[in-house]
Amino acid sequence: MDNPRTGEEAAALAALGSRVLAEAGHGDMVWGHLAVRDPEGRGVWMKASGWGLEEIGPGRVLLVSWDGERLAGGEELDGGGRVHLEYPIHTEVMRARPDVHVSLHTHSGTVNAFSSLGEPLRPLSHDAVVFTEHGLPSFEATAGLVRSGELGRALAADLGAARACLMPQHGLLTVGRDIAHAVMYAVLLERACGLQLTARAAGGPRHWTDREGSLEKDATVWPPSQIEAGWRYWVRRTQR
Repeated sequence: MDNPRTGEEAAALAALGSRVLAEAGHGDMVWGHLAVRDPEGRGVWMKASGWGLEEIGPGRVLLVSWDGERLAGGEELDGGGRVHLEYPIHTEVMRARPDVHVSLHTHSGTVNAFSSLGEPLRPLSHDAVVFTEHGLPSFEATAGLVRSGELGRALAADLGAARACLMPQHGLLTVGRDIAHAVMYAVLLERACGLQLTARAAGGPRHWTDREGSLEKDATVWPPSQIEAGWRYWVRRTQR
């Protein structure tokens, strides 16, 4: 899908993406956030601190500079709203990855449970194959808040060229060339981790798709048209 061409469009997309994440089960009270790259290069658009993902409309989205300053947005909030402490997750990843236009961080309990096992994610179904090509790295610099440029750069380095990164005891990071890819990667990662947890509880998985087969499945099962179809499904869910 097309990326936003104006700040207004970026704010609307950040709000919609936040609500979709909540609908998909990624809410954690007022924590977790999604960011959209500003089309004018000024920074990122992300929800204001202190609000749940499901509570976000365009008037609760802020334009945050690369150095964490609130530049615009927050029209519905007293004083314009506060910037999330963890804005460096998004600004540093997008500095390092010009191909990334949307990034998100949530506190998925399923992903945290999987991360605690310290084992690789196996392609037990279609869901995990999207993480085959570049792997699923794990961020080990801290289990606390990513609230400095140094930690943000460390996270970006661990992410590398991958589509997602585990953040043990903290959650996950996914990135995408547009909002459909970033959000769907978060949905698929949680589903894949949940399936492996179930298999492990039943005695451990014994069969999964090999690398060559996984790369083929990624290309045939998850082309952009299907990623976008999944995204549109979740958008419809938020509108019911």
